Amino acid sequence: MPRPFRSIVSLLVLAAGLSGCGTVNEKLSAGMGDYLPQWAGGLPADAPPRPGTPQYDAYMKERERKRLMPAADREKNEQAQKGAAGSTSGEAVR
Repeated sequence: MPRPFRSIVSLLVLAAGLSGCGTVNEKLSAGMGDYLPQWAGGLPADAPPRPGTPQYDAYMKERERKRLMPAADREKNEQAQKGAAGSTSGEAVR
């Protein structure tokens, strides 16, 4: 086999291998953010659930319910939730 032909075949094999890595990484990276901690570049704690899951449907229903609520009631509800979250955080209150 002539040398230029072997070089071209080798380059084609390497290119095919690299293109396969790109599709694998695309699929892996879509879900890896769910498992990485926030400090390492993962999803923040307050990120909404992924579309297509039951949690996402519940999240969207709750979001729609809050959107239809009057603004004054919405603010009271948010303040009540923040107060409840602050008292259950495990910190001692003096």
